[in-house]
Amino acid sequence: MTGERKLYIRTYGCQMNVYDSERMAEALAPSGYALTDTPEEADLILLNTCHIREKAAEKVYSELGRLKPLKSANPDLKIGVAGCVAQAEGEEILRRQPLVDLVVGPQSYHRLPELEARARAGGAVVDTDFPAEDKFEHLGARPKASRGPTAFLTVQEGCDKFCAFCVVPYTRGAEVSRPVERVLAEARDLVARGVREITLLGQNVNAYHGIGPDGEDWSLARLIRALAEIEGLARIRYTTSHPNDMTDDLIAAHGEVEKLMPYLHLPVQSGSDRILKAMNRKHTAESYIRLIERIRAARPDILISGDFIVGFPGETEEDFEATLALVREVRYGQCYSFRYSPRPGTPAAERAQVAPEVASERLTRLQALLEAQQREVQQEMVGRTLEVLFEKPGRMAGQMVGKSPHLHAVHVSGGDIAVGDIRPVRITASASHSLAGELA
Repeated sequence: MTGERKLYIRTYGCQMNVYDSERMAEALAPSGYALTDTPEEADLILLNTCHIREKAAEKVYSELGRLKPLKSANPDLKIGVAGCVAQAEGEEILRRQPLVDLVVGPQSYHRLPELEARARAGGAVVDTDFPAEDKFEHLGARPKASRGPTAFLTVQEGCDKFCAFCVVPYTRGAEVSRPVERVLAEARDLVARGVREITLLGQNVNAYHGIGPDGEDWSLARLIRALAEIEGLARIRYTTSHPNDMTDDLIAAHGEVEKLMPYLHLPVQSGSDRILKAMNRKHTAESYIRLIERIRAARPDILISGDFIVGFPGETEEDFEATLALVREVRYGQCYSFRYSPRPGTPAAERAQVAPEVASERLTRLQALLEAQQREVQQEMVGRTLEVLFEKPGRMAGQMVGKSPHLHAVHVSGGDIAVGDIRPVRITASASHSLAGELA
């Protein structure tokens, strides 16, 4: 193909979709595609979708409707739907929105150049298989462009847990871990291009069990220790985890690996054992609390983040009070909480639902408690000196924004600070979702 074409990608949902969008752009670059920030300029538009939230598919169809004028103005424009909604809906997307030329699931991105060429030759293309080959191996090495100081790196995909509320096992498939050498090679490449902090991604990242160079299965903890030996890599994070996969060696790594940041996102979803069983979570509130105690014993300054679902089918006021009790005991520094919404095809969707107004009222109470805890934890940072990795200029003149070890956004004005610097900052104030400070 001659000449440059423009590619516009809109990314929804999790960090893994952000990583996938980067890899899709890289896969299409040899076909002559360069990224654009505006859909009006594009020759190919990809919507990289997420199926976790309520009415996710309907939001995608609404977005496709808004793209109709662009298609009318440019008949050569190709429109694709990728990600988890593509996996879940498949051919139905073409039936409901004939303007779509390409539907591709999360495991087939390495086939994008071929699929795009087929779509451009005429006729819509759907690929939502779970291929036997490793898509990451076929995507190959990443281009050598310079990078910002932080990057995501997918090491594991899929989930075998089958929580009753979740579509991930159906849209991302069974758990698959990337081989250790490929992860390390990609990490070294990222560091060589300016990355100082890497966040390891997986739907269930602490279930990682990639084949190591010694032929053995490596745990996430062993992988983290190997990554920590990369010169120039200053920080390591990982997300998202399941309590049942927080192994002894991973807990130990939090206390022993200096580059592993003191932040852990560990969803519990509910504080009621009855609801946890109905969710098929396979842990109890008590086992979760004892686990948090062990993690904090290994790394006392760790900030714990979590997820909660309120109004799960069958949840009573007593069940909800158990959730509030767990939150008070754990004391979260950050949290994400949602009202339950049924995902088609999941077991919980078929059960009797909690009245929306009841679930909404409970969510308001839970979020008030979580926000109060977050404010307290942030206020305790005031007066401390933290190492901050600076990522970008702030909104104010002379201001720079970075991340603390605990993942708080930190604003600093004045001083000679460059993107990628890690500098000690004395925290002077706490705002609603960020901290302010001055160079120490």
